[in-house]
Amino acid sequence: MEVIGHGFLARHLVPHFGARHPHAVVIAAGVSSAGSTEGAAFDRESALVYDVLRRCRAEGRTAVFFSTASTGMYAGHDCPGTEHGPVFPRTPYGRHKLGLERVCALSGARWLVLRLGYVVGAGAPPDQLLPALTRQVLAGAVTVFRGAQRDLVDVRHLLLALDRLLTAGVTDEVVNVATGQPRDVENLLDALVDRLGVVPRRAYVGQDIEPARVSTTKLHRLVPEFGDLDLGPGYVDDLLDRYLDGTARTVRGVERVPAAN
Repeated sequence: MEVIGHGFLARHLVPHFGARHPHAVVIAAGVSSAGSTEGAAFDRESALVYDVLRRCRAEGRTAVFFSTASTGMYAGHDCPGTEHGPVFPRTPYGRHKLGLERVCALSGARWLVLRLGYVVGAGAPPDQLLPALTRQVLAGAVTVFRGAQRDLVDVRHLLLALDRLLTAGVTDEVVNVATGQPRDVENLLDALVDRLGVVPRRAYVGQDIEPARVSTTKLHRLVPEFGDLDLGPGYVDDLLDRYLDGTARTVRGVERVPAAN
């Protein structure tokens, strides 16, 4: 497998797959923040995807593109979000990712698009949900978006899904990789507070994007092993424990500021 990128996902993909799936070129670089609105970053990712697709078409290889199953792609009455639509992205990030999905489909190359939930694992970027929440908790003050939910998926299970899809030769498909069970961010925050032993101040703000729920029917059909995973309440507990044993060490140095309930 050829992995393009040096970030969070690339650092998990390379040691896991090694030389397996030599026909696949995985684009693990580009815009990763669902809140991004930076046009220059979008342009850089677009140029990268175009180049990979042209090369895959010439070499007969499969381009793997990571899109999003976040609230930027799916939201409100159009949920649960399915891969065959309808899709009405609500954010610049969602519109950007959907546009690149369409480029993949029209490229003439073999392609596979994975719409990802919020992938959790060691080395996650600092602007992602759990690193950001952890830093805020340790600093003593947290901003909470009322009613916010996130579908958290273990990076190990993303690797499982990708491996099985490539092994089965699945191409020219869009597949949601998520649990289908979004969790309340405030509950995640409570769990982090319990583990970190710090009670931060909480500032609540409103939001105008409804929570997203993602269909995993196609994922379970193509990757039956995903249906064998225990995605109940203990799934997030295990994720948080793994996260705090790894990634959170990089932010534990933040000064702990006493905060009132």
